Amino acid sequence: MKHIYWFFLLIIFSSCQKEVQHDYGFYYWRSNFDLSKDETRLLNQSKVPVLYTRFFDVQKKGNAYEAVGVLQKKHENSVSKKIVPVIFITNETWYKISKKDITFLAQKTTDHINNLAKKFDFKLENEIQIDSDWTKSTKDDYFLFLNELKRISKKDITSTLRLHQVRDKKTMGIPPVKKMYLMCYSTSSPLENSDKNSILDLTLLKAYLRDLENYPVKLDIALPIYSWGIVTNHLGKHKLINAIKTSDLENKNFEKINDNMYKVVKDDFYFGMYLNKGFEIKVEEVPESDILESINFIDTKLNYPYHIIYYHLDNQFTQHYKNLIK
Repeated sequence: MKHIYWFFLLIIFSSCQKEVQHDYGFYYWRSNFDLSKDETRLLNQSKVPVLYTRFFDVQKKGNAYEAVGVLQKKHENSVSKKIVPVIFITNETWYKISKKDITFLAQKTTDHINNLAKKFDFKLENEIQIDSDWTKSTKDDYFLFLNELKRISKKDITSTLRLHQVRDKKTMGIPPVKKMYLMCYSTSSPLENSDKNSILDLTLLKAYLRDLENYPVKLDIALPIYSWGIVTNHLGKHKLINAIKTSDLENKNFEKINDNMYKVVKDDFYFGMYLNKGFEIKVEEVPESDILESINFIDTKLNYPYHIIYYHLDNQFTQHYKNLIK
């Protein structure tokens, strides 16, 4: 009888547990800042008070450092949210960089952010997010840059965090920031010959985040709401086509090989690219169920409320996730 009592008590307790609700926000990752009416509506109804907006990338060219892919704004397009500038910096930027150049780069990054914000009339949050896939050999210089950027900009500096940097935190180090954004996507390279989903592989995610509760920095969680097609030519070389879904290939121009693999039936232009007969297209999508499973898993690891930041705000993607974004 005692076992039965505890069994029913457990059922009652479980039924009283409320599903954890997380406020969500968005990344904006397009090269031109121009929100549609639907995108503006989705942004305004989200409870996270900022929009994480990619401003530019930084790369090393010879002995110089340059900003590339700088955000453009061709139309008057205001948003009610404050903007958090996101700067992607290639890992190669940190190779053999001097302390003097680190300070120089921090100053130039700050200046460029402020100039763009003034040009576009953005209201900036007191935060700059840096996205860089640092390694064991570059971590010291990257961490120094984060400190220099904080000193020069007088802003709160945050950083992205990749899955392998969680798993290997002892060798990869912990960035000197108070908050990070865990990127639960790009779990492998899309250019590898693999039957795995390179955008989000749940088995890999769970393995890499097995000890997530021990990560010493507070996290928000970035999750993917995008898709693409991986084109393989006759020589085995790969290219990506953005925003393809399986439904785009369910027609006479493509032969279905399996659930997410198709073969081009005739030479022609498809999705803005010329494809030859026999080229194969692997479609990678992220179903809502996989995102929900990711959230449920992370909820078992983190005992504090966190925000979900969806990558990224674009109606061609958001329209397929209406149960998540509502």
